[in-house]
Amino acid sequence: MAYKLGLDAKIFHGAAGSKATSEMSNVTDVTLNLETGEADITTRAADGWRITAATLKEASVEFEMIWDTADSGFTAIQQAYFNNSALSLFVSDGDGNGLDADFVVTSFSRSEPLEEALKVSVTCKPTLVSRAPAWVSGGGH
Repeated sequence: MAYKLGLDAKIFHGAAGSKATSEMSNVTDVTLNLETGEADITTRAADGWRITAATLKEASVEFEMIWDTADSGFTAIQQAYFNNSALSLFVSDGDGNGLDADFVVTSFSRSEPLEEALKVSVTCKPTLVSRAPAWVSGGGH
């Protein structure tokens, strides 16, 4: 059975409008959320069953970073948040499979635990700069 470990996955950042090429190594616990909206298309032909059609896809990326203002990935995320600007992210499984899109940072929350390093929890959602989000299969980083 083939399996992947989370530590083998990668996340890259770059300028909005182009593919992300700079790996962010200061990232922990990444979650790529993929969902699809739904429409009720039930008719009497369904024999008493509710029938659903998939509609628009939704995505978000959630991760944590150590608070490190000297780290280029941290700085890119921080500037995107405070400037309300987009940046490119590629969330890869390490074999080049993943979501490639321009994102906006919708959450940038710092935690200050007494016996841990300062961290920032980040949420990013796709936006349209010059390219639509795309799922890449084995052709990326």
